Amino acid sequence: MSVQTATSPTTRRFDPLACKDDLDAFRAEVRAWLEAVVPADWHARMTGASEADYVAFQRWWFAEMGKVGLATPHWPRDWGGADIGIRHQVIIFEEIARAQAPNPDMFVISLYHLPATLFGNGSKAQRDRYLTGVKERGEVWCQGFSEPGSGSDLASLRTRAERKGDVYVINGQKVWSSYGAFADYCLLLARTDPTAPKKQAGISYFILNMKAPGVTVRPIRQATGQAEFCEIFLDNVEIPVADLIGEENAGWAIAQSTLSAERGLIIFELSERMARTLDADLAEAKRTDAAWLKDDEARRAFTRAYNDMVALRLMIRALMQEIETDPHMGSTTMPTYIKVHFSELLRRYTEFRLKLGGLAGQLRQPIVLGGGHQTGNVMHDFLLSYAWTISGGANEILKTMIAERALGLPR
Repeated sequence: MSVQTATSPTTRRFDPLACKDDLDAFRAEVRAWLEAVVPADWHARMTGASEADYVAFQRWWFAEMGKVGLATPHWPRDWGGADIGIRHQVIIFEEIARAQAPNPDMFVISLYHLPATLFGNGSKAQRDRYLTGVKERGEVWCQGFSEPGSGSDLASLRTRAERKGDVYVINGQKVWSSYGAFADYCLLLARTDPTAPKKQAGISYFILNMKAPGVTVRPIRQATGQAEFCEIFLDNVEIPVADLIGEENAGWAIAQSTLSAERGLIIFELSERMARTLDADLAEAKRTDAAWLKDDEARRAFTRAYNDMVALRLMIRALMQEIETDPHMGSTTMPTYIKVHFSELLRRYTEFRLKLGGLAGQLRQPIVLGGGHQTGNVMHDFLLSYAWTISGGANEILKTMIAERALGLPR
């Protein structure tokens, strides 16, 4: 695929991070860069695009973000980031949403889950090798947590890791691994002590090279028609001891750091895109004097969604402030609240848009790859919204955790 980078070529060199001491100038530079670099026709080009074209476009977009330091601005400076604060991150995501820029969804594990895992638990050698690999070479990561038969009971995983000399030999199966078909590496949980008294114990955390002998990846066709999720089969796969993260049998606690990223920071950008969508929908309805503005039930549904969106943004900002104060710990409960709140809001609002679209909105249409949950293809957005009620922990399980651990309610 020939990736045309902008509607009007420019020779100007953009450097938003050089303006970070002046928030207005920082915003102006981010906005100017987005106006120059985001192709005006990218939605059309990615509608019904081939897998190869989607991957090429994702890699191009990630590289463009990296050129101006906006691929990893939230990472600490010592590990390849810009060490920027919450106010700058809010501006970045507000402007990305405003520009309706592509979502670098193929890199979501690389940008959020991997650093959340390695910052506090990885060795220096692991951070140097793998964070650099993401930043400089655009390496793609996936996550190998879920297994067939385990459902949301992650601790019951059965994939085995047996140490033999300088390697661990892995056998088992993972499922629902997003972008596994394109991944270079995988964050893998495996059981190293099947005799441990508690099922959460005896689990270790590994870095898996997806090109290693014995790794087989099989995409899963979803209701949307996409194959974002994959099964991963592991047949006597060898992982060097150097790629064990943390101590052997201590993987469960480390996995909570990974899941915190999925339940909190990753939703930051999505919430800004959602806010933009709700504002745009309301403006369009007013402009066209849409019938739903005169319907009490529809107005109540929209108002509830809008209020929930405002609450979501406030929760995320509170989480970001906690992380600014304590980068490695943050809140132990806020990411769970955020994940549950976001996923239920997303499902309700996509259903609202689907109802407004009537029967015509339910017709199968080509999908905008890389468009996230705001593609405008209301049937696709509605179906995809269900994924968020499962990923990062099923909402039913997380609500039980909130009730018992955060609120202290009886079992």
